[in-house]
Amino acid sequence: MTEALCFALDGVLVHRTRSDAELLRDVFAAHDIDPTDDLLATARRTFRNAFEAIEPDPYRQSMAAVVSAADAEADPEDVVATLREETYAATTVPEAARESLVGLADDSTLAVITNGPREWQVGKLAHHDLRDRFDAVVASYDAGAHTPDTAPFDRLRERLPADEYVMVGDGDDVEGARAAGFVSIEYSTEGADLWATIDALL
Repeated sequence: MTEALCFALDGVLVHRTRSDAELLRDVFAAHDIDPTDDLLATARRTFRNAFEAIEPDPYRQSMAAVVSAADAEADPEDVVATLREETYAATTVPEAARESLVGLADDSTLAVITNGPREWQVGKLAHHDLRDRFDAVVASYDAGAHTPDTAPFDRLRERLPADEYVMVGDGDDVEGARAAGFVSIEYSTEGADLWATIDALL
């Protein structure tokens, strides 16, 4: 029986080391934009609205709104590039996760299901030299809906045929996976480390 083992990206494979506020303040300052609380709120609100509606380039929309609100001379594309660089730099992959992926690949087909624009999310995997570990990556922007909608899971089925599908994630990932008929494993940073026990769970 073939098994597709799927992972959420943010918070499961890749972990943040800095807050959004810290990142945004540094990004704004790098482009001579005063990192006020109002501009942080503008960035978050604009991004959230565009992201939830799955509008194109939510990061650019967010940074363009900040540049406009600040009446700054910065090019929004340059600000986005800095944001992307800083965001990737502020992520880490647990060594236990890397080790587990090597072993799991011997018995399962591996995939990622993640909320976000494909280019941005695949870039995180590439930044950490993980892209080649996975046979398929489905971003919510590919499917036209974010988890817990079942569309990303249905898209994964189209791309990666298997007899059984397992999803490792949290919150909306688990809810969507169950609704799509996946076996779900909830990831938590509290208590026992999933990466230390995942082989036994599977």
